[in-house]
Amino acid sequence: MSTVPERLSKLRELMVRDGIDYYIVPTADFHQSEYVGEHFTARKYITGFSGSAGTAMIDAKEARLWTDGRYFIQAADQLEGTTVELMKMGQPGVPTLTEHLKQVVKPGEVIGFDGRVVSMGEGQGYEAVADAKEARIVYTCDLIDEIWTDRPPLSEEPAFALELQYAGETTAEKLTRIREAMKENQATVHVVTTLDDICWTLNMRGNDIEYFPLVLSYAIVTMDEYHLYIQESKLSEEMKAAFAKDKVVLHPYNDIYEDVKKYGAGESLLVDAKNLNYALYNNLSKDAKRVEKANPEIRFKAIKNATEIENIRQAQIKDSVAHVRFMKWLKENIGKEEITELSAAAKMDSFREEMGNFISPSFEPICSFGAHAAIVHYAPSPETDIPLGMDGFFLTDTGAGFKEGSTDITRTYALGNITRQMKEDFTLVAISNLSLANAVFMKGCNGVNLDSYTRKPFWDRRLNFNHGTGHGVGYLLNIHEGPAGIRWRYVAGDTEPFEAGMVITDEPGRYIEGAYGIRLENELLVCEDELNEFGQFMRFDVITYVPFDLDAIIPEFMTEEERKLLNTYHQSVFEKVSPHLNEEEKEWLARYTRAV
Repeated sequence: MSTVPERLSKLRELMVRDGIDYYIVPTADFHQSEYVGEHFTARKYITGFSGSAGTAMIDAKEARLWTDGRYFIQAADQLEGTTVELMKMGQPGVPTLTEHLKQVVKPGEVIGFDGRVVSMGEGQGYEAVADAKEARIVYTCDLIDEIWTDRPPLSEEPAFALELQYAGETTAEKLTRIREAMKENQATVHVVTTLDDICWTLNMRGNDIEYFPLVLSYAIVTMDEYHLYIQESKLSEEMKAAFAKDKVVLHPYNDIYEDVKKYGAGESLLVDAKNLNYALYNNLSKDAKRVEKANPEIRFKAIKNATEIENIRQAQIKDSVAHVRFMKWLKENIGKEEITELSAAAKMDSFREEMGNFISPSFEPICSFGAHAAIVHYAPSPETDIPLGMDGFFLTDTGAGFKEGSTDITRTYALGNITRQMKEDFTLVAISNLSLANAVFMKGCNGVNLDSYTRKPFWDRRLNFNHGTGHGVGYLLNIHEGPAGIRWRYVAGDTEPFEAGMVITDEPGRYIEGAYGIRLENELLVCEDELNEFGQFMRFDVITYVPFDLDAIIPEFMTEEERKLLNTYHQSVFEKVSPHLNEEEKEWLARYTRAV
């Protein structure tokens, strides 16, 4: 197997051949997915960094990787010896990729990339840099494909239909809503490339991206037809018949690049600049009017319908029962048998499988002991897997994909004896989590407004955590779902106001590099509260029912009100979960949900 320096050397040879001075390799597929299938892990191949977010840029002498705070520790470790320099996004003195290009590009030089894996917005940004520098771009080159001789092929996994009892809304009903949104935006055609938006609309799921039940596809929506671009062999005859009733017309997967050219003068195209890839954008007719707005499906699918909400509550109960059984097993067996990060993740999923309707984990398990837990998104591999020891923290950030919905839960468990400082840090994270969960706010607030509920306990102590506080959760789609999120910095497209029916995570953390990490994550359902003369108030309903490990809580470190919040939460955990447990398990849960 070739090394990263060897791959970079081969890439630079091709860059010289094609006259490219700067080559950009993002983390994306043709659909701007956050997580991608193995065929699309080009950035991992050329840098060695395996995190889910990051962009590489290679020139004749240097290679750089931009990634965010979740991955600083992991990236620094994986890039060691590769000659790739880590660029810590958002840190003082660190330019963005675009800013760096502005500094280094010279007149006549060429910026190259595969336009199918670069978003329309990003491509326009590179285009602007090239124009300003009297340089140019080439977006039709997939140089990684030329050197990646054993590249995995595109997935051919079959798709499946999500029944109405789980989806809660028919494809016909969803298309009516989409077309109403098109009319409101004065659009006659809607080009869709995002996999979760397409799968949500068609009540279709698949297995083209590990952990995420999505299907590689594109769509063009008109006022009377839905043109689906997909490998037809993925669809059963029953699915094809159902699609035909809804006037879903099937086309070969790659035909969209030519077909979009047909919509010219007199047409108005609704496109999402953040999600449409740059190559497809350049194939749109220059004669058509363009309406550049977020896909309406994004907001529609974020606000869960009544059927989805009821199903999600059932999924959360299932996963909470599995977590309680896992926690009991872990506490009772640590030190008696060897348990590793990977075997613990497998044990967690075995408890989930017992609950029924389990499809797969909803994302790659993050199970980390000791110093590994300080790496925010560390995922164990056979090469990094270590045994769980005593006198430390074990963090599990895992999720389940049930037919009833997806879950995302993080717990940190105290194993053996831990220090007073570790307990104080754990208690601080619990206080932070409970503070947000109990927020009451006005309709119209977003995650930027509310993030201070979570961070105030940290900021009061001049502390912080270097990641967002929460994200939306898809229904058997992406585990990270817009348009609402919780963070203190404004991020376009991820900080929209909360609406009743949205599901948001609440996941503060404390990380001590080289020692331990703590994160506690629940899912919250956004609900309407009181309506009075001041307006519509909103609140959260916690729908995750797993104890915060009382072995790591210092009650006297909490105020009376904070202890009350913890006790109330633990009371609800016992009430929701205990009916599904045997007597021994109930007795154990009663001990770990006792009032403090």
